[in-house]
Amino acid sequence: MSTRIGVISDTHLYQVSKGLRDIFDIYLSDVDMIFHVGDVVSPQVVEFLKQKPFYGVCGNMDPVEVKNILPFKQVVEVEGFRIGLIHGWGPSAGLEERIVGEFNDVDAIVYGHSHRPLNEYREGILLFNPGTATGYSSKGPHSIGILEVDKVITGKIIHVEELL
Repeated sequence: MSTRIGVISDTHLYQVSKGLRDIFDIYLSDVDMIFHVGDVVSPQVVEFLKQKPFYGVCGNMDPVEVKNILPFKQVVEVEGFRIGLIHGWGPSAGLEERIVGEFNDVDAIVYGHSHRPLNEYREGILLFNPGTATGYSSKGPHSIGILEVDKVITGKIIHVEELL
């Protein structure tokens, strides 16, 4: 059995937008669960994404209302794999090194913060950043991610610029 996970980050939305609805309808409506890895900004966005089994973490730009409902980090078990979720902090340089230090015994770390997509293995751990779904993007298009969990974990970055 395979599990498909929609991964979204850095939405920076104060309410559910048409762009987010379009992203959900086109890319997330057929996933098994959704991860949001921080800078949600609005509890309404969390509620909207809970149309599917949902796991999220708060980010540095999230208000108290979001920080009260989402943890700083968490580990989710999927198909026997341990996936760490965290937003990240500080400058983009060195971000991956900082977040790796937050987890022990995980197969993947899903994070955000930099608004830059990344999908690569480092020392046997998948580091996956979906980029920014609807927030400010100085480098390239907006994007989300899909993780496929089966006998391995694989990630795919999906550009969504045309929807915004």
